[in-house]
Amino acid sequence: MTPPVRFQRLPSNPDLPLPARATPHAAGYDIRSADDDFVLEPGAMHLTGTGLVMELPEGIECQVRPRSGLAIRHGITLPNTPGTIDPDYRGEVKVALMNLGKEAVTVARGDRVAQLVFARFEAPVVEEVEGVSETQRGGGGFGSTGRE
Repeated sequence: MTPPVRFQRLPSNPDLPLPARATPHAAGYDIRSADDDFVLEPGAMHLTGTGLVMELPEGIECQVRPRSGLAIRHGITLPNTPGTIDPDYRGEVKVALMNLGKEAVTVARGDRVAQLVFARFEAPVVEEVEGVSETQRGGGGFGSTGRE
């Protein structure tokens, strides 16, 4: 059984819904802005608060991702996509929004501004070596595997 993700409300969010999935099979949990209404001008960025502090179980990270509807309709995205929240962070969950569109967009308090996706992660030991094993691909980087 997956351990719970706990949320503490801050005074700025006494009433908004906790992050929730829009459908039973959705991977992302929609999270809302707890800031007063603001206008996001074209090319502008805004760090919006959610009024929530999250406690993640050990070994679980939270990825903050854009909402596709905001991106398609208004050009709103997250400049650090995906943002990562580590399990030892205990500050307010905030979402960096950026308007890549051509028109100003008003973001109202309570609007869904991002989605949270939870994932397990590994923390391997990092070690330095004199050389690494060879592979067929070798050092071939971007586009090196062809266009097929």
